[in-house]
Amino acid sequence: QVQLVESGGGLVQAGGSLRLSCAASGRTFSTYTAAWFRQAPGKEREFVAFITSSTSSSGYTYYATSVKGRFAIARDNAKNLVYLQMNTLNPEDTAVYYCAADHATSTLTTPSRYDYWGQGTQVTVSS
Repeated sequence: QVQLVESGGGLVQAGGSLRLSCAASGRTFSTYTAAWFRQAPGKEREFVAFITSSTSSSGYTYYATSVKGRFAIARDNAKNLVYLQMNTLNPEDTAVYYCAADHATSTLTTPSRYDYWGQGTQVTVSS
């Protein structure tokens, strides 16, 4: 069982940066793939980035095309934390951002693959 709590959201101007954090409970969090998804009003939840476990592909990262080169996902297994560094933000990045985790090793861009979710943190980018 894993519990996830996101933090770090807020209001930022276009071109600015934010760093989201996801704190996980459980001593085996390092064995989970961790991911970030986002959901804007009236839209479906969409994939942002994932990072595999330390035991699978040694922390391989993958990004949605819309954020590649601007966002970076990282994890600190000693602290049970996952981060999402977001740079060069634009209004289209406005959404509730969710942290997710699972032992899945395939189709990791699909929300239904993840059993554990945080409550979300709001990111608003003003123009």
